Amino acid sequence: MGELIVLRHGETEWSRARRHTGRTDLPLTERGEEQARSLVPLVAGRDITRVVTSPAERARRTAELAGLRIDATDPDLWEWDYGGYEGITSAEIRERRPGWYLWDDGVVPGDADHPGEAVGRVGERVDAVLARVRPLLDDGDVALVAHGHVLRILTARWLGLDPALGRLFALDTGTMSTLGTEHGRPVITSWNVPPG
Repeated sequence: MGELIVLRHGETEWSRARRHTGRTDLPLTERGEEQARSLVPLVAGRDITRVVTSPAERARRTAELAGLRIDATDPDLWEWDYGGYEGITSAEIRERRPGWYLWDDGVVPGDADHPGEAVGRVGERVDAVLARVRPLLDDGDVALVAHGHVLRILTARWLGLDPALGRLFALDTGTMSTLGTEHGRPVITSWNVPPG
């Protein structure tokens, strides 16, 4: 059985500034492109049978620069829809809502393009992704290229945990993680591996 190769896209201007970037489609920075190219040695030589990315440019570009051939984009891999918190940092949100924590307190509705989304809804989306890719693991590795929070929630769901427990899995830009099995049970086989 193959592994799920989980790649977080490279740095963008907003990720560098720690601004919530859900559905805003930003390009990689120069550093983000370097991070993506640096992933090549981590994925080279792996038996990757399918590459699925978020529709976001930053995810697709990361896959391309990492030397991966994109087989499909999956809208269920879009980042968490942060609603009215799109483009705002956690520190700015806490100025209005002291003690706010995304994983516990969620988001507020935004405009028509950013209506907002509960963590449970993100969990449902990644459950659908996992249902589609699990059968493909019989043939080799499957690479998923997406965003920090959605991949953290996907990892929690891979492990059979509540979606909000994605908070336990910090994930940097331009990194690779792998999800596999041990004795038929889902495990994390590597996490947050920086390019090297």
